[in-house]
Amino acid sequence: MAKSPASFSCSQCGAVHPKWAGRCDACGGWNTLVEDAPLASGPGSRTLGGARGRRIALSSLATEEAPPPRAGSGMEEFDRVLGGGLVPASAILLAGDPGIGKSTLLLQVAASFARRGLGCLYISGEEAPAQVRMRASRLGLSDAPLRLGAETSLRDILTTLDAERPDLAVIDSIQTLWADMVDAAPGSVSQVRSACHELVSFAKKRGTSVILVGHVTKEGQIAGPRVVEHMVDTVLYFEGERGHQFRILRAVKNRFGPADEIGVFEMTGAGLAEVPNPSALFLSERGQSAPGSAVFAGIEGSRPVLTEIQALVAPSTLATPRRTVVGLDPGRVSTILAVLESRCAIPFTGLDVFLNVAGGMRVIEPAADLALAAALLSAREDVALPADMVIFGEISLSGALRPVGQAENRLKEAQKLGFSQAVAPERTKAEPGEGMRLRKLPDLVTFVGEMFGAG
Repeated sequence: MAKSPASFSCSQCGAVHPKWAGRCDACGGWNTLVEDAPLASGPGSRTLGGARGRRIALSSLATEEAPPPRAGSGMEEFDRVLGGGLVPASAILLAGDPGIGKSTLLLQVAASFARRGLGCLYISGEEAPAQVRMRASRLGLSDAPLRLGAETSLRDILTTLDAERPDLAVIDSIQTLWADMVDAAPGSVSQVRSACHELVSFAKKRGTSVILVGHVTKEGQIAGPRVVEHMVDTVLYFEGERGHQFRILRAVKNRFGPADEIGVFEMTGAGLAEVPNPSALFLSERGQSAPGSAVFAGIEGSRPVLTEIQALVAPSTLATPRRTVVGLDPGRVSTILAVLESRCAIPFTGLDVFLNVAGGMRVIEPAADLALAAALLSAREDVALPADMVIFGEISLSGALRPVGQAENRLKEAQKLGFSQAVAPERTKAEPGEGMRLRKLPDLVTFVGEMFGAG
């Protein structure tokens, strides 16, 4: 039998090499290549290493199973993002920028679960127990029956979890753990992958739910190998601008509930407070209507959220005008500017453009195109839009307005907050309630003509 070719992988970046070298070509690390042990293969298609496996039990798609039981934390925003509560034996990965409040959120969540009768452990690899106790005292959680630990050895953590058998274990953070069977530094690709695999396997075998805290890179992605995101059941991002008090907990993957669901929190001196009505909070500081302001009726997960898109357009003294975007996709902004210039003959050449979503919210859905264009035109023409108007709709490259989903929920949320006018694409099927006027427009040229008297 032919011998399987050897391969070497980098313990820092995970890159695979056909032969050993002193330096990794992918990340530049020295002496980081480790030989991968190949799987032993025996004769025949049903054997591995000469041993015969067992037959797998198969079932049909029509098999009915009861939904998994869930435990509520008492924090409705957190439970909403999980899909209704914590599922036993689930593995959750929470990531966010440094200092955004990940540890504060999880300490509050773990204390809330502990007060409801669940056995909870909080193991920190970044702080001493005294530091965690100080935070708990500041948050008013000192009386919670939550047990603390400080350790970075994966073997010791697994031994403790196996002895205690908690319902929930919070590990802060996965990048600080080290496994003694892996010859690499803590935080490296191989260490993170091994630690995550062992903890997820323990969760599935012992029925313990595990929440892992992950670091992010400067690009905003979870640090470490992407396989970690595939291993866990749920991936959560904790977002927000440090200059704002609002924090957004967003699910980007959830095997037990809807993805793209969000929970909104407000950072206060007593910790993170839930925001049951984010639309009212994001618009609470909006005063009289001013040029460059447009209210967008968006959908985040299953809930409608109204946010204010702000724009400022000013003459530029630079050869290349500035395009500063906060809370929106810069590529989408460039596309809308090109459509306005090409289809509506409204140039932005020689003009600096500044865009912001009020409150630190991040808007990524294409339904914000029309509100974005309205804010840009309002700022450029120095014409204020009506204060009681909401706008939503997608703009195609031809300048046509395309309908978006859940229009009825968007209109209901706007009407609930006192808005009496709405602008949407012509093919929008939803109709507004009594007291609200809906203007359905076919394309961007018609929108510019009706709203700004040009086109």
